[in-house]
Amino acid sequence: MAHEITVPLLPCGSIDEIVEFYTMLGFTRTYYQVRPNPCVGLQREDLQLQFFGMPGFRPEDSYGSCVVVVPDTQQLFEAFAAGMRTVHGKLLVSGIPRMTRPRKRKNADHQSGFTVIDPGGNWIRIFPSPGTGATGAPAVGKLAKALENAVVLGDSKGDNQQAAKILDVTLAREQDGAPAAELIEALVYRAELAIRADDTTAAVDALTRARAIPLTTAERSELTAHLAGLEDLEAVVGLTP
Repeated sequence: MAHEITVPLLPCGSIDEIVEFYTMLGFTRTYYQVRPNPCVGLQREDLQLQFFGMPGFRPEDSYGSCVVVVPDTQQLFEAFAAGMRTVHGKLLVSGIPRMTRPRKRKNADHQSGFTVIDPGGNWIRIFPSPGTGATGAPAVGKLAKALENAVVLGDSKGDNQQAAKILDVTLAREQDGAPAAELIEALVYRAELAIRADDTTAAVDALTRARAIPLTTAERSELTAHLAGLEDLEAVVGLTP
């Protein structure tokens, strides 16, 4: 037997909030019932998710999670981001719901993945299909290695405070000698961690430092995705590039 389909069934407080959120991301409602128990199904191409409502459910206490394997994580991220910008005028990067950016995951063979945390507090972890995603090389520099560890803590475990500590210590030690590309990537991620912690001052500081780093044309081309992330975060905190 082949071509089986598994559909995750995840908890939430309100199925209507779930419908509104996933509609923003390009999903369509495929099933909806309020009685005898609230339940809703949503689908975007071959990606199917179902949710059940629980009275008194607290999204911040949710352990709901699933892994979604897709051919192109960057393409799906851009589609989701476009939906958020249309509805909210910016990416949702803090609180619940929110979305992380595609980043190499040290704990996933250095493949680029991102996560959607939906209104039910469910972590939808999106990774490339085997053989379709570019597998990055392990980090070599001290700052790059620190960033890898911080991403595991911040984006996989949700320990934003410890991730920020790792980056702060290494940035203070390596900021004068690290390559510009590593500094930009680390500072942009540090800013995102600060926004998640509602620390606008630290976010603005990291973004300002990142924006001040001189880049060659080749470096700008290499860092296109990270510079796009920089602009998204500047929009969140109200900075003008």
